[in-house]
Amino acid sequence: MAELSISVDEYQFSCPVCQDLLTDPVTVPCGHSFCMLCIDACWDQEDQRGVYSCPQCRETFTLRPVLRRNYVIAEILEKLKKTDVRAAPPAGSGDVECDFCSGRKHKAVKSCLTCLASFCEDHLKPHYEVPSWKKHKLVKASTRLQEKICSQHDKLIEIYCRTDRSCICCLCTMDDHRGHDSISAAAERTQKQMQLKEMQREFQQMIQEEQKQVQKLEQAVNTLKKINSMGVEDLLEKLGQEIADLKRRNSELEQLSPTEDHIHFLQSFQSLSVSSGSEDSSSISVHHHISFDGLRMSLSDLKERLEEFCREEFSQIPPQAAAAPSFLSEPKSREDFLQYFCQLTLDPNTAHRRLILSEKNRALILSDEDQDYPDHPERFDYFGQVLSAESLSGRCYWEVEYSGVAAMAVSYKDIRRKGDFSDGEFGYNDVSWRLFCSSGATVWHYCYRTEFPQAPLARIGVYVDHRAGILSFYSVSDTMTLLHTVHSTFTQPLYAGFYISVLSSLRLCDKN
Repeated sequence: MAELSISVDEYQFSCPVCQDLLTDPVTVPCGHSFCMLCIDACWDQEDQRGVYSCPQCRETFTLRPVLRRNYVIAEILEKLKKTDVRAAPPAGSGDVECDFCSGRKHKAVKSCLTCLASFCEDHLKPHYEVPSWKKHKLVKASTRLQEKICSQHDKLIEIYCRTDRSCICCLCTMDDHRGHDSISAAAERTQKQMQLKEMQREFQQMIQEEQKQVQKLEQAVNTLKKINSMGVEDLLEKLGQEIADLKRRNSELEQLSPTEDHIHFLQSFQSLSVSSGSEDSSSISVHHHISFDGLRMSLSDLKERLEEFCREEFSQIPPQAAAAPSFLSEPKSREDFLQYFCQLTLDPNTAHRRLILSEKNRALILSDEDQDYPDHPERFDYFGQVLSAESLSGRCYWEVEYSGVAAMAVSYKDIRRKGDFSDGEFGYNDVSWRLFCSSGATVWHYCYRTEFPQAPLARIGVYVDHRAGILSFYSVSDTMTLLHTVHSTFTQPLYAGFYISVLSSLRLCDKN
């Protein structure tokens, strides 16, 4: 029983000064215990004042107490050492604290997802010894246990919903996520880990290619610098030689001028004048004025060609278009939108193999089995998606009726088609925008989402003004209810995109 009490109250045998287990324990008159070295060091600093105090309770003593070893505590500490029941290390800043330590908290080594608590080494032992506790899920000590619990059902989050791209619990699959494409979080992590490695490999390749381009550019710059520097250095060297030669001749002339020997003067003057006359000017020419005549002629020719091109293009504009107002007002009523109605069809070459197209490629459902579609480079092979056969330009409007879980999107043609990479799904990249409809509505672009808690109606209107960079989603009934508008700059032709989940259907509406 004594050893059990020691284990439970072990924090009481820590020195208040050094915060560790007592070493050579002594007890001061007020009853508190310290390491001999710790209390001596404290009182040595108080010698000048002549008043000594307990570091824990601050009781003062006019005379320095005589310290004697506390043999009872020393014996308890010896038993602790022999039985190896040392205290777990105390939790420091940034450490996870044990939820079951009383008094001073020890550092937690594991967290239990079943108990939703963290444990130090001592309090973790039942998880290894009690049979029913051995089945608990232990993970690395974490302060984020609540993030692993479903806020709606208070159950452990261990499932990943691919439809909504969110982590859920088992009860969520029977509630808001019923019928969605779900998988265990561990299995999804494995697949995403493979995608991550593939993305890292692609990034490494891109980095290597960029580095090669940088090296080539640096080599070209260095070569150009070398060529230029060689020409300049040669020029400077020649100029230096000529300057030195001129200085030498000038010195000879200065030496010749004061000579009194007429014969020597005349002979020397003759030789100097001959040598200087042969090189009246420098052999190096430096151009102070650079001619831009060639560049000026090229620009003039380009200007004439552009003017001719503009004249030809403007001549093809019909008079009716030239007389039309410069700016068209934005449509407001359904009649306004129907002026820009597009009769779209679904492109079978892009349809996922489990999508069944019908009604002259204007309706689709999701099958449990692959359809006998031929291989095609433009076919989506992982996500249940399809693109329109027609591209969108100018102002376009179309309507869709759906049931269940569906998504309406617009996308550039170069969206990824192959593999389970996230950037192959509408709305999870920078080349597509989508409205996802289930119990609510969510607009996605480049993994960013805007949520609408109220479920839209079963008919959705999609309006695109390619030139103005406007994409709008409407809930359609007798009136047009705007769900969301996207403002962007469309740099490529757009295509309508569609997605449906299990037990769902989608149909392109006729103009009526």
